[in-house]
Amino acid sequence: MVETDTSDYALGAVLSQISDSGKHPIAFDSGKLLPAELNYEIHEKELLGIVWALKRWRAFLLSLSSSFEVLTNHSSLQYFMSSKILTRHQAHWAEFLSEFHFSITYRPGCLATLPDALSHQDNIYPERGEDFISKKPMNYQKIIKQEEIQASKIFTVKVEAFLNLIESIQKALWQDSKYRSIPKELGKGKSVQDYSLDSSSQLLLFEDWVVVPNDPTIQLSILQKKA
Repeated sequence: MVETDTSDYALGAVLSQISDSGKHPIAFDSGKLLPAELNYEIHEKELLGIVWALKRWRAFLLSLSSSFEVLTNHSSLQYFMSSKILTRHQAHWAEFLSEFHFSITYRPGCLATLPDALSHQDNIYPERGEDFISKKPMNYQKIIKQEEIQASKIFTVKVEAFLNLIESIQKALWQDSKYRSIPKELGKGKSVQDYSLDSSSQLLLFEDWVVVPNDPTIQLSILQKKA
Protein backbone atom coordinates (compact mmCIF):
# COMPACT_ATOMS: atom_id res chain seq x y z
CA MET A 1 0.00 0.00 0.00
CA VAL A 2 1.16 3.51 -0.85
CA GLU A 3 -0.24 6.57 0.95
CA THR A 4 0.47 10.02 -0.51
CA ASP A 5 -0.18 13.66 0.28
CA THR A 6 0.89 16.91 -1.35
CA SER A 7 0.84 20.33 0.31
CA ASP A 8 1.46 23.75 -1.26
CA TYR A 9 5.21 23.17 -1.21
CA ALA A 10 6.03 19.52 -0.59
CA LEU A 11 5.20 15.84 -1.06
CA GLY A 12 4.94 13.05 1.48
CA ALA A 13 4.47 9.30 1.10
CA VAL A 14 4.33 6.13 3.20
CA LEU A 15 4.94 2.60 1.92
CA SER A 16 3.30 -0.19 3.93
CA GLN A 17 2.97 -3.95 3.79
CA ILE A 18 -0.46 -5.47 4.39
CA SER A 19 -0.68 -8.80 6.20
CA ASP A 20 -3.18 -10.75 8.26
CA SER A 21 -2.06 -8.78 11.30
CA GLY A 22 -2.72 -5.40 9.69
CA LYS A 23 -0.79 -2.57 8.04
CA HIS A 24 2.95 -2.25 8.69
CA PRO A 25 4.76 0.90 7.43
CA ILE A 26 8.18 0.02 6.01
CA ALA A 27 9.32 3.28 4.38
CA PHE A 28 8.69 7.02 4.63
CA ASP A 29 9.78 9.80 2.29
CA SER A 30 9.23 13.50 1.65
CA GLY A 31 10.47 16.09 -0.82
CA LYS A 32 10.04 19.70 -1.98
CA LEU A 33 8.12 20.71 -5.07
CA LEU A 34 10.15 22.29 -7.87
CA PRO A 35 9.45 25.97 -8.69
CA ALA A 36 7.42 25.05 -11.81
CA GLU A 37 5.42 22.47 -9.84
CA LEU A 38 4.29 25.10 -7.33
CA ASN A 39 1.96 26.48 -10.03
CA TYR A 40 0.14 23.16 -10.60
CA GLU A 41 -3.54 22.89 -9.76
CA ILE A 42 -4.26 20.95 -6.56
CA HIS A 43 -5.39 17.78 -8.37
CA GLU A 44 -2.18 17.83 -10.44
CA LYS A 45 -0.08 18.25 -7.30
CA GLU A 46 -1.82 15.24 -5.75
CA LEU A 47 -1.25 13.23 -8.93
CA LEU A 48 2.39 14.31 -8.96
CA GLY A 49 2.62 12.97 -5.40
CA ILE A 50 1.53 9.53 -6.60
CA VAL A 51 3.98 9.57 -9.52
CA TRP A 52 6.79 10.75 -7.24
CA ALA A 53 6.11 8.01 -4.66
CA LEU A 54 5.98 5.24 -7.28
CA LYS A 55 9.29 6.46 -8.72
CA ARG A 56 10.89 6.34 -5.27
CA TRP A 57 9.79 2.74 -4.66
CA ARG A 58 9.56 1.58 -8.29
CA ALA A 59 11.77 -1.51 -7.95
CA PHE A 60 9.86 -2.82 -4.94
CA LEU A 61 6.39 -2.12 -6.38
CA LEU A 62 7.17 -3.68 -9.78
CA SER A 63 8.33 -6.84 -8.02
CA LEU A 64 4.91 -7.42 -6.43
CA SER A 65 2.94 -10.37 -7.77
CA SER A 66 -0.43 -8.76 -7.07
CA SER A 67 -2.06 -5.36 -7.38
CA PHE A 68 -1.36 -2.74 -4.73
CA GLU A 69 -3.49 0.15 -3.47
CA VAL A 70 -2.70 3.87 -3.57
CA LEU A 71 -4.56 6.07 -1.08
CA THR A 72 -5.10 9.74 -1.97
CA ASN A 73 -7.27 12.54 -0.60
CA HIS A 74 -8.39 13.78 -4.04
CA SER A 75 -11.39 11.75 -5.22
CA SER A 76 -11.14 12.62 -8.95
CA LEU A 77 -7.78 10.83 -9.22
CA GLN A 78 -9.61 7.49 -8.99
CA TYR A 79 -10.59 7.99 -12.64
CA PHE A 80 -7.34 9.46 -13.97
CA MET A 81 -6.13 6.32 -15.78
CA SER A 82 -9.37 6.15 -17.78
CA SER A 83 -9.40 9.84 -18.71
CA LYS A 84 -9.31 10.64 -22.44
CA ILE A 85 -8.21 14.28 -22.20
CA LEU A 86 -4.75 14.83 -20.71
CA THR A 87 -2.20 17.63 -20.73
CA ARG A 88 1.31 16.92 -21.99
CA HIS A 89 2.81 16.17 -18.58
CA GLN A 90 -0.31 14.25 -17.51
CA ALA A 91 0.12 12.01 -20.57
CA HIS A 92 3.74 11.47 -19.58
CA TRP A 93 2.66 10.53 -16.05
CA ALA A 94 -0.03 8.18 -17.39
CA GLU A 95 2.58 6.37 -19.49
CA PHE A 96 4.79 5.91 -16.43
CA LEU A 97 1.89 4.77 -14.22
CA SER A 98 0.85 2.17 -16.80
CA GLU A 99 3.91 0.13 -15.76
CA PHE A 100 2.29 -0.62 -12.41
CA HIS A 101 -0.64 -2.84 -11.43
CA PHE A 102 -2.49 -0.73 -8.87
CA SER A 103 -5.77 0.93 -7.94
CA ILE A 104 -6.36 4.44 -6.60
CA THR A 105 -8.66 4.78 -3.59
CA TYR A 106 -10.00 8.02 -2.16
CA ARG A 107 -9.47 8.66 1.55
CA PRO A 108 -10.39 11.92 3.36
CA GLY A 109 -7.38 14.07 4.17
CA CYS A 110 -8.16 14.01 7.89
CA LEU A 111 -7.32 10.28 7.90
CA ALA A 112 -3.97 10.67 6.12
CA THR A 113 -2.05 11.45 9.30
CA LEU A 114 1.43 10.18 8.36
CA PRO A 115 1.74 11.38 4.74
CA ASP A 116 0.19 14.70 5.77
CA ALA A 117 2.85 15.17 8.45
CA LEU A 118 5.58 14.44 5.91
CA SER A 119 4.27 17.01 3.42
CA HIS A 120 3.84 19.76 6.02
CA GLN A 121 7.26 19.98 7.66
CA ASP A 122 8.11 23.51 8.81
CA ASN A 123 11.39 23.69 6.89
CA ILE A 124 9.75 23.56 3.45
CA TYR A 125 7.95 26.90 3.59
CA PRO A 126 9.49 30.14 2.21
CA GLU A 127 11.47 32.00 4.87
CA ARG A 128 11.64 35.40 3.16
CA GLY A 129 10.74 37.35 0.04
CA GLU A 130 7.42 37.84 -1.75
CA ASP A 131 6.45 34.17 -1.52
CA PHE A 132 6.70 34.34 2.27
CA ILE A 133 3.73 36.73 2.27
CA SER A 134 1.72 35.83 -0.83
CA LYS A 135 2.11 32.04 -0.83
CA LYS A 136 1.74 31.52 2.91
CA PRO A 137 -0.17 34.39 4.57
CA MET A 138 -0.59 32.21 7.67
CA ASN A 139 3.08 33.01 8.39
CA TYR A 140 1.98 36.43 9.62
CA GLN A 141 -0.87 35.36 11.85
CA LYS A 142 -0.32 35.27 15.60
CA ILE A 143 -1.15 31.66 16.36
CA ILE A 144 0.11 31.60 19.97
CA LYS A 145 -0.12 34.56 22.31
CA GLN A 146 3.04 35.66 24.13
CA GLU A 147 1.53 34.97 27.54
CA GLU A 148 0.60 31.44 26.44
CA ILE A 149 4.21 30.79 25.45
CA GLN A 150 5.45 32.04 28.82
CA ALA A 151 2.87 30.01 30.72
CA SER A 152 3.61 26.67 29.13
CA LYS A 153 6.37 24.53 27.69
CA ILE A 154 6.16 23.81 23.99
CA PHE A 155 7.72 20.56 22.88
CA THR A 156 8.76 20.13 19.26
CA VAL A 157 9.84 16.86 17.71
CA LYS A 158 11.11 16.50 14.16
CA VAL A 159 8.80 14.44 11.97
CA GLU A 160 11.64 12.11 11.03
CA ALA A 161 12.40 11.30 14.66
CA PHE A 162 8.72 10.81 15.43
CA LEU A 163 8.24 8.38 12.54
CA ASN A 164 11.42 6.48 13.46
CA LEU A 165 10.11 6.10 17.00
CA ILE A 166 6.80 4.70 15.71
CA GLU A 167 8.67 2.21 13.54
CA SER A 168 10.90 1.17 16.48
CA ILE A 169 7.86 0.59 18.71
CA GLN A 170 6.17 -1.51 16.01
CA LYS A 171 9.25 -3.71 15.50
CA ALA A 172 9.85 -4.17 19.21
CA LEU A 173 6.20 -5.06 19.75
CA TRP A 174 6.51 -8.07 17.45
CA GLN A 175 9.48 -9.29 19.50
CA ASP A 176 7.79 -8.84 22.87
CA SER A 177 6.31 -12.17 23.99
CA LYS A 178 3.79 -10.39 26.21
CA TYR A 179 2.17 -8.36 23.44
CA ARG A 180 3.05 -9.75 20.01
CA SER A 181 0.01 -12.04 19.76
CA ILE A 182 -2.49 -9.22 20.43
CA PRO A 183 -2.04 -7.31 17.11
CA LYS A 184 -2.39 -10.62 15.26
CA GLU A 185 -5.73 -11.32 16.94
CA LEU A 186 -6.97 -7.79 16.32
CA GLY A 187 -5.85 -8.02 12.68
CA LYS A 188 -8.05 -11.09 12.26
CA GLY A 189 -11.04 -9.08 13.45
CA LYS A 190 -11.10 -10.68 16.88
CA SER A 191 -11.80 -8.67 20.02
CA VAL A 192 -9.20 -8.41 22.78
CA GLN A 193 -10.48 -6.71 25.92
CA ASP A 194 -9.26 -3.10 26.34
CA TYR A 195 -6.88 -3.38 23.34
CA SER A 196 -7.17 -1.84 19.87
CA LEU A 197 -4.99 -0.79 16.92
CA ASP A 198 -4.61 2.85 15.96
CA SER A 199 -6.05 3.18 12.43
CA SER A 200 -3.28 5.50 11.22
CA SER A 201 -0.02 4.38 12.86
CA GLN A 202 -1.10 0.77 13.62
CA LEU A 203 0.34 1.14 17.12
CA LEU A 204 -1.19 -1.08 19.80
CA LEU A 205 -3.41 0.82 22.24
CA PHE A 206 -4.55 -0.13 25.74
CA GLU A 207 -7.57 1.99 26.71
CA ASP A 208 -6.38 4.69 24.24
CA TRP A 209 -2.80 4.64 25.63
CA VAL A 210 0.04 3.54 23.34
CA VAL A 211 1.58 0.25 24.46
CA VAL A 212 5.37 0.59 24.77
CA PRO A 213 7.24 -2.76 24.64
CA ASN A 214 9.76 -3.70 27.30
CA ASP A 215 12.68 -2.22 25.38
CA PRO A 216 15.01 0.05 27.44
CA THR A 217 16.25 1.93 24.36
CA ILE A 218 12.74 2.89 23.25
CA GLN A 219 11.63 3.74 26.77
CA LEU A 220 14.67 5.99 27.25
CA SER A 221 14.02 7.69 23.91
CA ILE A 222 10.44 8.50 24.94
CA LEU A 223 11.58 9.88 28.30
CA GLN A 224 14.20 12.07 26.60
CA LYS A 225 11.58 13.54 24.26
CA LYS A 226 9.35 14.34 27.23
CA ALA A 227 12.16 15.99 29.20
